[in-house]
Amino acid sequence: MKTINCAKITLFFIISFLMMACQRQNRIDTSNININLTIERFDQDLSDIKTSELYQKLPQLKKKYGNFYNDYFQKILNVGPTDNGQYIATVQQILEGKPFRDLQEETNQVYPDMDKQRPELTEAFKRIKYYYPEWKVPKLITYISGFQVQTPIGTGYVGIGLDMFLGKDSKFYPALVETVPRYISRRFTPENITPRVVEVITREDLFPELDKDKSLLAKMVYNGKLLYFMKQIQPEIADSTLIGYSKKQMEWANDFESDTWAYFLDQDLLYETDYFKIQKYISEAPFTPGLGDKNDSAPKLGLYIGWQIVRKYMEENPKVTLKQLMLEKDAQKVLRLAKYRPSNK
Repeated sequence: MKTINCAKITLFFIISFLMMACQRQNRIDTSNININLTIERFDQDLSDIKTSELYQKLPQLKKKYGNFYNDYFQKILNVGPTDNGQYIATVQQILEGKPFRDLQEETNQVYPDMDKQRPELTEAFKRIKYYYPEWKVPKLITYISGFQVQTPIGTGYVGIGLDMFLGKDSKFYPALVETVPRYISRRFTPENITPRVVEVITREDLFPELDKDKSLLAKMVYNGKLLYFMKQIQPEIADSTLIGYSKKQMEWANDFESDTWAYFLDQDLLYETDYFKIQKYISEAPFTPGLGDKNDSAPKLGLYIGWQIVRKYMEENPKVTLKQLMLEKDAQKVLRLAKYRPSNK
């Protein structure tokens, strides 16, 4: 009678599981997917215009940029409607001001072109097209706004506010603490461009949140699905970057996952629908109130736990495809089939 080597069998199944998980999550072939990625430098086109020629040149810029032009001046800079020439005097004051000129100068130094960002943006868009062939690739338009909006999305375009991606050493960010806290501006780095572009496409274009999703559990699972999707689109991007954590915050969230889940259960929060009670678990903040010692907890832990629930759901249900996951609207079903029971690590 042959002796069965249990160690070898166990190792075989572990390796097989890891290989299947890797194939499921990351190994897709995008070599035959062709996209025409357009990145237009509105910021440079605007700054290249002599202020004495604005009345002649801005109509040409408006013709070139269409919807974005109107959105930029009306919604981002708030200089008034662009259907008459009254706003141009305000634009002239902005362009001639030293703050704008200094900001444009640093932006040009950090981003003389977008050659470093183009390959990863292209690959991310190809992966989206792999799952959603009907998706129309938006035009990317760069601009500076005086730290107003980072990645707006409009008809046919996604904007990239380059002044909000200048890097941790930018001379501008320390002075912004009154309007942009450091826990947010620390993410204003070139490495965040592609994740934030993919996030706004994922959240606003592909999978907008339903009005009926009012409970904390529904919001957790919804955001967990978005983060799971973003990871499939950008498998090489660190989890901490996708969710917007520092390394220390990511470690805290991982180390205290079971405690966080227990807290949500003990406080009977999963089915709470009062936004004022649940927003602190899903919104940007330096930490999550009520969790951790001396405010050392990671922020928006509802999103983190939702991500772990969705991951467990996909592990437990290997026949569920990514598209089927994104179509699933029943948060309770996802939780039940995930069999989510985190333990201390």
